[in-house]
Amino acid sequence: MKYSTVAMGDEGRATVLSGKEVSGDVRRKLAEEVRAIKEDFPDFTPCLAIVQVGGREDSNVYIRMKVKAGEEIGVHVQHIRFPRSITQSQLVQEVRKLNNDPSIHGMIVQMPLDSEENIDSDLVLDTISPSKDVDGLTTASAGRLSHGILEGGFLPCTPYGCMELIRRSGAKVQGASAVVLGRSKIVGTPMAELLKWHHATVTTCHSRTANLPDVVRSADLLVVGIGRPEMVKGSWVKPGAVVIDCGINSIPDATKKSGSRLVGDVAYDEVSKVASVITPVPGGVGPMTVAMLMQNTVISAQRAVQKMKASQWNIRNLPLEPLEKVPSDIEIARAQTPKDILELAQEIGLQESEVDLYGKKKAKVSLSVLQRLQAQKNGKYVVVAGITPTPLGEGKSTTTIGLTQALGAHLGKNVFACVRQPSQGPTFGIKGGAAGGGYSQVIPMDEFNLHLTGDIHAITAANNLLAAQIDARMFHESTQTDKALYGRLVPNVKGKRQFSQIQMNRLKKLGIDKTDPDALTEEEVGRFVRLNIDPETITWQRVMDTNDRFLRKITIGQSPTEKDKTRECQFDISVASEIMAVLALTTSLPDMRERLGKMVVASDKNGNAVTAEDLGASGALTVLMKDAIRPNLMQTLEGTPVFVHAGPFANIAHGNSSILADKIALKLVGQDGFVITEAGFGADIGMEKFFNIKCRYSGLCPDAVVLVATVRALKMHGGGPPVTPGVPLPSAYTEENIDLVRTGFSNLRKQIENGTMFGVPVVVAINAFGSDTEAELNLIKELALGAGASDAVICHHWAKGGEGAKDLAQSVVKASQLSSNFKFLYDLELPIEEKIRIIARNIYGADDIEIKPDAQIQIDRYYKQGFSNLPICMAKTHLSLTSDPSIKGAPKGFTIPIRDVRASVGAGFLYPLVGTQKDRVVPRPPPLARGLHWLRRLR
Repeated sequence: MKYSTVAMGDEGRATVLSGKEVSGDVRRKLAEEVRAIKEDFPDFTPCLAIVQVGGREDSNVYIRMKVKAGEEIGVHVQHIRFPRSITQSQLVQEVRKLNNDPSIHGMIVQMPLDSEENIDSDLVLDTISPSKDVDGLTTASAGRLSHGILEGGFLPCTPYGCMELIRRSGAKVQGASAVVLGRSKIVGTPMAELLKWHHATVTTCHSRTANLPDVVRSADLLVVGIGRPEMVKGSWVKPGAVVIDCGINSIPDATKKSGSRLVGDVAYDEVSKVASVITPVPGGVGPMTVAMLMQNTVISAQRAVQKMKASQWNIRNLPLEPLEKVPSDIEIARAQTPKDILELAQEIGLQESEVDLYGKKKAKVSLSVLQRLQAQKNGKYVVVAGITPTPLGEGKSTTTIGLTQALGAHLGKNVFACVRQPSQGPTFGIKGGAAGGGYSQVIPMDEFNLHLTGDIHAITAANNLLAAQIDARMFHESTQTDKALYGRLVPNVKGKRQFSQIQMNRLKKLGIDKTDPDALTEEEVGRFVRLNIDPETITWQRVMDTNDRFLRKITIGQSPTEKDKTRECQFDISVASEIMAVLALTTSLPDMRERLGKMVVASDKNGNAVTAEDLGASGALTVLMKDAIRPNLMQTLEGTPVFVHAGPFANIAHGNSSILADKIALKLVGQDGFVITEAGFGADIGMEKFFNIKCRYSGLCPDAVVLVATVRALKMHGGGPPVTPGVPLPSAYTEENIDLVRTGFSNLRKQIENGTMFGVPVVVAINAFGSDTEAELNLIKELALGAGASDAVICHHWAKGGEGAKDLAQSVVKASQLSSNFKFLYDLELPIEEKIRIIARNIYGADDIEIKPDAQIQIDRYYKQGFSNLPICMAKTHLSLTSDPSIKGAPKGFTIPIRDVRASVGAGFLYPLVGTQKDRVVPRPPPLARGLHWLRRLR
């Protein structure tokens, strides 16, 4: 509908500008926009929350109008009513909850507050997040408007509606003389600001303005919101003016059934004879206010949808100026000033409510990101693995970070690195930290290596709680009757017994179909209260995150109060706990709760598995782990984002960072971005487990493998002398030796074959050292390409940072665009023995496996207990493809001995122990001087 201000009507009256009709046009347009949103995101619904205190009928009328308008458009209006007794602090807290709820796109607090308490309404309003202030009434919104910032926030609804009516009238605002009568913060003041920033010459009047009729008469555009019925008379109005009446007042009218009628602040009958355009009351500005509220809500929802679509990041990269003589890792890390982590979080599209700061340089990221970005397509998924390493390592972590820096800081890609958190054992040991090295590191390095956000401490607490529960349960079962135990487990509280949900789960497991605790028979009570744990079968040990050789075997229960209930046990290192593997493989909080409950801690005297759920501990374990489940956000030396999360062993566990970190990162980088994650040990161990275990549980498909190799590792596999940490390298490794490299290539060839066996393109990253010669490096490149690698690239990221890995990054981009025909190595339905055999033959190159008697006993038990369909996690030396760490290269004609098979049922795999040596899950304590070397520079 178009309105004209050129002339008055035939009867000398103004054109009536109907807010109902204009708002109808607005609502129809908004309905189309909501439908467009739903085409892309069918489960998404714009939502407006209306907070009301008390239940004033006039407020209820306005709320019903908004609900009706929302229904017409497709906006869900969530009416939240609080009692009149709510306090100010309680109301503020509820508003903050709505701020943090991603399903709420707009929020208003219905005024006035019908409260018994003394509540500061301005304080409550200003608690609303500016991103959800669709009423445009907070101090922040008013400040933006006063500074002429009309984009990015929200305009107050009534003035916004008035401007739309003026636009529909056809009146020219720029250069016009405008008068606003009234100065309320809801109408008058923001209306004047809006007209001013649309280039009108504005005068704001009020009831105390001198010569008010004369001032009003100067207006080409007159907006009235003074709150006095029919105050503005016809004689006050300039002929041909556009008059917008924002007032609504009830006056007595005996002719009406109600005894009253609604009028505006303008004497309509008089003014309509003078003005060119006038809005009626009711039916003028009122419907427009509601329409603009809906428009602001839809705009907010559209912004939320945009945040559900990953876009190109605008990251402030940190400058890096590598020195020719590369300093120590800690010196490089300390020389760089990291960004505040909140800045990085904003750069990569995280919302404030999704980030919990742990200081200024690290943060926890909420799992709600996955819900917000659920419709977003994943980025490219790249795993960094390595050839069978020397004891010094070949630089997988450094390559992971260097490649990330190259993709992000030098190629301009959205990219995330996802790495494991280091344990204090190796950190204080001969290995040192795990933040990368040289000019390819995660920073701050000291915070990365020491404590981080306490995830490992949470695992330690949860693990030891369960260990204590095991011994306490055995103690009480051995010293109490069934009746006494039942009274402790299901106490009578105020004359009533009630089973907890965990106890209901145990009853179901026992086949007892009863919910009334008093209905159990004596036999059923006995079965319920007694786990009858066989102490000889307990596999759950206490843990600590330190190498302490004197805790490898201990005796517990020596206090007189334990009544001679002693037994031998041990301490493992914290990252060996199954809870760490659970954390790494979980996909949600409920999934973690279920996995923790499934953890098998022992067998009963009949050979049945005893779980954490049987002990009633799974809920408590979940509470202890509720923060640890969230990934930790850090950054590289060049300012690109890193998730540091979980750190399971790569022998008795799968040796990869968490599924949740990878999933969140893949959503954040978007379809054209990259997530670079690292697999522990050599590709025959970490990469194989990444594919067969991690990808199986995550449902993610990798796009490329980066296989790290070094000249020194190939020389070792070619027959070079032993490499010993802390001892200078023999001359064979520091002088050119083409024959050793050529012979040792057999190992790299086998690892390339292992990658392509899964249907994924392989890029070989040749991590160059200063002692390597050009001939040696070029030979590896030539041989790798001939062995089936999609590319082989010489890299210098340790010495040059991302710049030294640009060629690698470009090759990874190309490889990720190739067809990936990813497939698993084996079917879970196969027998346990056959799954082990497939891995040994295909990945290691063995002729066969030899299952020792103890291992067969365990395998048979797992068939009986229903665990045979779990994937396999081989616990094997990382220093050889065989079970003997001294055998290098890619040998043939060997057998893999399986001496035992154990189960991590909660994590979700069986782990065969390969070889003849007893496994050690408390690593060897280091020589002190070397173990603390990197810490000497900390001040």
